[in-house]
Amino acid sequence: MEQGIPTLSTPIELLRSQGASVASALIIAVIGWIASVWTARSVRALGKKWTQIDLTLVPVLASLSRLVVLTVTAMAVLERFGVDTKSLFAVLGAAGLTIGLALKDTLSDVASGLVLLVLRPFDVGDAVEIDGTAGVVDAIDVFQTKLTSFDGVPITLPNSKVRSAKIQNFTRARRRRMDLTIGVSYSADIAHAITSLRDVLSNEPRVLSEPAPSVDVVELADQKINLLVRAWTLPEDFFPARLELTRHLKERLDAEGIVIPMPQRELHIPRRDPERRSSPSL
Repeated sequence: MEQGIPTLSTPIELLRSQGASVASALIIAVIGWIASVWTARSVRALGKKWTQIDLTLVPVLASLSRLVVLTVTAMAVLERFGVDTKSLFAVLGAAGLTIGLALKDTLSDVASGLVLLVLRPFDVGDAVEIDGTAGVVDAIDVFQTKLTSFDGVPITLPNSKVRSAKIQNFTRARRRRMDLTIGVSYSADIAHAITSLRDVLSNEPRVLSEPAPSVDVVELADQKINLLVRAWTLPEDFFPARLELTRHLKERLDAEGIVIPMPQRELHIPRRDPERRSSPSL
């Protein structure tokens, strides 16, 4: 009689020999599935109660926790059938390395997305500027960050670019300073011009009194004297106040008779002497 692995001729013999393993594997699979669902729900519930975690990060953590439980369950089921999980881990590791090299940019976006969700340099609804791209944050997911520009254009940025970029969060600023440069004529009364501009700033309710606004001579240019107007506002008042002040400052200077000079250029065309015309050649 040859020795070796016995062959099973009928399903009944297979069930008799592997029945205990199949039953225990089914029990482990059911328990693991239920545990994965329960773990994901628990993570979601805990994330909603824990205010320090961004709500965008909660679904990602729930999915990862369920995936971990299902992976452990699959390994336990395979061990019931005598599968060497160590060899399987080695195969999966090699496959994962190959896939990781092929999808390195995508994985970089995923890693950067998780970092952004944990560090939270900005939240959904914040007005930001990311490496020169400005807008309001609409969504932060694992792969990309979505913005809407201030003129209404949707913008999508890969998370790897966002993570390494310079980020300015205008919403988180406690206050913002505007700088307006206004030129007046050299013939104007500078003291009177400064007093008039300061009066406009004091009458604007959106301009903060602390730090105090200021108006000073900043440059003696070629054809004008440049005055630097500085004023602080709340972040949400910055753009409306800037537009209003620009108009009101111009109107006040006009009312005071203070001229804002326009660039001028003088052209001198020399007259041609008719006596110096060359005579025709013979």
